[in-house]
Amino acid sequence: MCCSVLVIFFLGPRLGLLIFWLLPSGRTLFNYAFQSLIVPVLGLIFLPWTTVAWTIFCGPNGIAGIDWMWVVIGLVADIATYTSGAAKRKSVPGYPSSMP
Repeated sequence: MCCSVLVIFFLGPRLGLLIFWLLPSGRTLFNYAFQSLIVPVLGLIFLPWTTVAWTIFCGPNGIAGIDWMWVVIGLVADIATYTSGAAKRKSVPGYPSSMP
């Protein structure tokens, strides 16, 4: 159960952004949010939830006001995704409590 939730949490934003990018209105938002292809690709690899929030809330005038809150929530979700695997790994029976 836990592993399937982690897989959905890990792959969900990547698949969602791919589908969103395939839509015509999604490409318009991508053009507002990013000037090149390098930043969204790196974002999808390393910070997918932050990239989702940035893409959705970045308009023609950029990110302003309360939109920053959503970007920070995306960053917290990314950090939680990467740290939850390490926390759950320690609860596995037979896993060493300290590394040699």
